[in-house]
Amino acid sequence: MKYVDVVIDNKSNSTDSFFTYKCDDDSVRVGSKVYLPFARGKTLREGYVVSVKDDASGIDEEVLKKLRAVDSIDSEVSLTEEMVRTAVWMRGRYLCRYIDAIRCFTPSGSAAVRREKQDSLAGERGYAEPVEALTDEQEEAVRQIDEAIEGRKNERFLIHGVTGSGKTEIYIRAAKKALGEGRGVIILVPEISLTGQIIERFLGNFGEDSVAVLHSRLSAGERYDQWKKIRDGKTRIVIGARSAAFAPVENLGLIVVDEEHESTYKSDYTPKYDTVEVAVKRLQDKDSDGVLILGSATPSVVTFSRAKEGIYRLIELKKRYNEVSLPKTEIVDMRDELKEGNRSVISRRLAEEMKRQLDAGRQVMLFLNRRGYSTFISCRECGYVAKCPTCGLSLTYHRGKGSGAQTGKLVCHYCGHEEPAPEVCPECGSSYVRYFGSGTEKIEETVRKLFPDNTADRLDLDSVKKKGELKRKLKDFEKGATDILIGTQLIAKGLDFKNVGLVGIVSADVSLNIPDFRSPERAFQLITQAAGRAGRGSDEGHVIIQTYSPEHYAVQMAAEHDYASFFEAEDKFRKFMMYPPYSDIFQILFTSKNQAAALAGAEKWHARISGLLPEDDRRNLFTPQEAYMSKIRDTYRYSLVIKCPKGKRRLYSDIVRRVRAEETEETRGKQDYIAVADINPYSFT
Repeated sequence: MKYVDVVIDNKSNSTDSFFTYKCDDDSVRVGSKVYLPFARGKTLREGYVVSVKDDASGIDEEVLKKLRAVDSIDSEVSLTEEMVRTAVWMRGRYLCRYIDAIRCFTPSGSAAVRREKQDSLAGERGYAEPVEALTDEQEEAVRQIDEAIEGRKNERFLIHGVTGSGKTEIYIRAAKKALGEGRGVIILVPEISLTGQIIERFLGNFGEDSVAVLHSRLSAGERYDQWKKIRDGKTRIVIGARSAAFAPVENLGLIVVDEEHESTYKSDYTPKYDTVEVAVKRLQDKDSDGVLILGSATPSVVTFSRAKEGIYRLIELKKRYNEVSLPKTEIVDMRDELKEGNRSVISRRLAEEMKRQLDAGRQVMLFLNRRGYSTFISCRECGYVAKCPTCGLSLTYHRGKGSGAQTGKLVCHYCGHEEPAPEVCPECGSSYVRYFGSGTEKIEETVRKLFPDNTADRLDLDSVKKKGELKRKLKDFEKGATDILIGTQLIAKGLDFKNVGLVGIVSADVSLNIPDFRSPERAFQLITQAAGRAGRGSDEGHVIIQTYSPEHYAVQMAAEHDYASFFEAEDKFRKFMMYPPYSDIFQILFTSKNQAAALAGAEKWHARISGLLPEDDRRNLFTPQEAYMSKIRDTYRYSLVIKCPKGKRRLYSDIVRRVRAEETEETRGKQDYIAVADINPYSFT
């Protein structure tokens, strides 16, 4: 007889604990998925084993008499001990429930779906780009990484390489070394749109049988089949977006996090984990001792600070692989355009350079991180602004394929609410309804009018809703079937097209105006990454940045490709304000259908946390406020922020966990609001 501690698959704070069962199946292991009776229900529940004992030592005799037995073990699904240890660590690190963390590692898909054989790599072709010789910088990077992999050292590298410096080739060489040592490999990219090109490179170098893919656009059956293939050891390389960090790879020897600065590596859903931290933890495990590689042309301020402290080994690639210089960059002051009568979203200088590049047979990419046709609509007669009835936020106008308001619709980008665009003001009946701001749809319309003889396409979340549409649009541009590609941040990073002569950043101000301490960092990164799509072939590229804030240091330093100066300026600001990396910021979000209940919950937690904090630390606890997005889907939101000084994260986490536990015990989990903690959120919405 075995005795097992189990985490029950039950999303309740009151059951967030280990439950002991007896098990007469000797095959039970840490990580086994089991079916068992729980509470008073007659239906068997799922659970995951976190510890196994061969005898009942340490269990009270009265408790032992009442122990219930595991009914059965799922032979198809199990986790490794390393995965279970990481999940338990995540519960403490991210203030989530055990089961929330364990679910990150488990496959999706019902038993019926599992029986359908799915091929997520169908239609993918491998491409092995011939590399005659590495640059001296690449050679040195490969030497250091190979040495760490061969010596089974738990090392962390930051490759700070300019766009086009050949970071992907280093990843491929590192993966070959890890495979040669019998180790498993995970390659992470920030966006699903970026998996295509890197999959082609890896398929070309390692073959289809060696590569598995994990990301959210796979069907449930595809995800399960990929998970099972990895778990059974049939493939040793996993490529995917954020969730691929939890791939069931045994003997994990290498994790690569490409474009490590991207906010998409921070989960928006419970558990609100940081992908890089999870990668570090998995590779630290006694069953791994693997190597972490972070790569970026614009490392986050936090990551670069850690490299300066020696937490990461810094490798710098200062030259592009093809020896072509970084693109020539111009800043266009859009205030001058307005003064001189140009009200178009495209400046005269950008239009002129687009024509020159297109006439020369080169392609153009235009970047604007704002979807839709117009940002909002308003009545000039009474001041009415169209807002979402459930969120209270301005609705974005989407014009659609026709012309005129009657063909368009107003859309909330937070809850998905849609309604027809009005032809007259719903408030006063006036016909003076006007459209303000510009999105990717409006740019597409403007570009088609300016360049009717050239082909243009748009790539954003609205234009790639059908499966395969994203891949098709990128392929068309790669083959030259599209002359001008317009898009949001989906096209701003990681993509490698040899014939792009010009990148136009239509509005650099979109990122600068986000109410967040990271807005200068995001602006610098997006400008630099978008600019990096130009001149990746044999000819120098050109970048034009349109902005109403040409004097801003983030814009100026991005135009000069000067990361060092940007980091120095930003680091001083962070240190003075005690922002990360000099602190951890806790945000606890209180939500309820009842506004008073959400506020009362925030105030209650504020009082309790204040009472538990040391007196000198109470100044780091801020008064509850309405969240920036104060209402979404008829749900009210209040935010409580704590600025945790460096080195005190465990103390502050323990306090938050204690407050939650006390409240759960008092209310038995039936309070009329939900409180969710997020540590170092990438958005304070």
